[in-house]
Amino acid sequence: MSVDLVSADDPRSGSPIGPRGIRRIVIVVFVLGIGGMIAGSILDNNGFAITFGLITAIAALALVLVTQVSPPGSLAKPGKPVAPVIDERLAADLESRIETLVADGANETEVRKLVGRAIELGRQQ
Repeated sequence: MSVDLVSADDPRSGSPIGPRGIRRIVIVVFVLGIGGMIAGSILDNNGFAITFGLITAIAALALVLVTQVSPPGSLAKPGKPVAPVIDERLAADLESRIETLVADGANETEVRKLVGRAIELGRQQ
């Protein structure tokens, strides 16, 4: 059994923390790192300032990375509608397969209902 650490912030997902939570933590580390750099400069301690500068740089890279690898819609605010991502090639392939089944004598309405139910089933999982 594998645990997907980067998944939607859905309490039913079983994931301990989602990408929105990770981003929030990274932003807090980023802001604290800036504060550490300022404190190090005020204290005239270059090692302190450089250490917090490196921490801030790593947090910035982590923020970019988490944003890049997050699934579509996982960073949206809860309750906000998310535009679906449509793969045009997959949609064209599906449509051509439906047309083939209809050309072979299948009822087009029934085939489209079946495809719709399969999509609903896939979204539930």
